[in-house]
Amino acid sequence: MSTSSLTDHVVALWRLQSRYADVVTRRAWGELGHLFLPETTVHIDTVTNPPRTIVGPDEFASVIGAAIERFDHFTFVILNTVVDVDEAALAAGGGPDRPLTATGRMFMCEIRHDAATDTWQNAHGVYSDRYVWLEGDTGGWRFAERRYRSMARTGPDGAVFGLPPDLA
Repeated sequence: MSTSSLTDHVVALWRLQSRYADVVTRRAWGELGHLFLPETTVHIDTVTNPPRTIVGPDEFASVIGAAIERFDHFTFVILNTVVDVDEAALAAGGGPDRPLTATGRMFMCEIRHDAATDTWQNAHGVYSDRYVWLEGDTGGWRFAERRYRSMARTGPDGAVFGLPPDLA
């Protein structure tokens, strides 16, 4: 796809984000390896707990899977997304000397029902992402790094945290 247009890459990045939402909603953790690099770093800041860093799709699946286990209904909804492809690298055709990369932001909402308390809870947050393009038959866009920050929650522990400082 290195000879593809900017639009082709933007659409491919949107599809990657949509696949992520689908995988998390279905709790299909084994599919994360198709979306993440093995060394993808995910930084999580829920504001009310100490920030943590997770490395790789397996650790991510373990941590997030355990965190949402209590919900008998869980839907990950993308509210808005922005992606920016490195157009200079695209014009150069990508490659080992100048890999094709992109950055993006995804605003999201988790719609959740806590089975034990019979309460509906929504969580709103934003991911700031870095992506890398892999060539070859199993290539395509992958998450290289993700930074998540909570923005608000409804339910028993509801709160509004606002935009992360770097976006305000």
